[in-house]
Amino acid sequence: MLIKLFTDAATRYETGASAAGVVAVLDGQQHQFSVFLGDHLTNHEAEFLAAIRGFEFLDEHAAFDDTIFFYTDSRLVSDSLGKDYTGHYATLLAQLTTVTAPFKLIITQWVPEKSNQGAHRLALQALPKR
Repeated sequence: MLIKLFTDAATRYETGASAAGVVAVLDGQQHQFSVFLGDHLTNHEAEFLAAIRGFEFLDEHAAFDDTIFFYTDSRLVSDSLGKDYTGHYATLLAQLTTVTAPFKLIITQWVPEKSNQGAHRLALQALPKR
């Protein structure tokens, strides 16, 4: 089966409050959710956590032999997965690598922010208004 996964994060720079939005299309059905990630995060940290939450969802709802097209508007997340390296976020990359490892084929694609509006809106919905 072909699966599409879109993730995005939103961060309030003043407080570091961050949230994630996830859109997954499995077997023609769209699944959406958002989650508050916590306070005192950078946007880069939140983007990694959004991707982790997305793959945790797939871990419960997809088969490991499915082909996954993963879309993110975070160049850092996209590049880090492609290179299996990041300078400042090694722990988060290790967590992301762990949740992606069971899947046979993941094609990661950076997309411009305007192409990731569904996940972005979901992330904003879970962001506290403070």
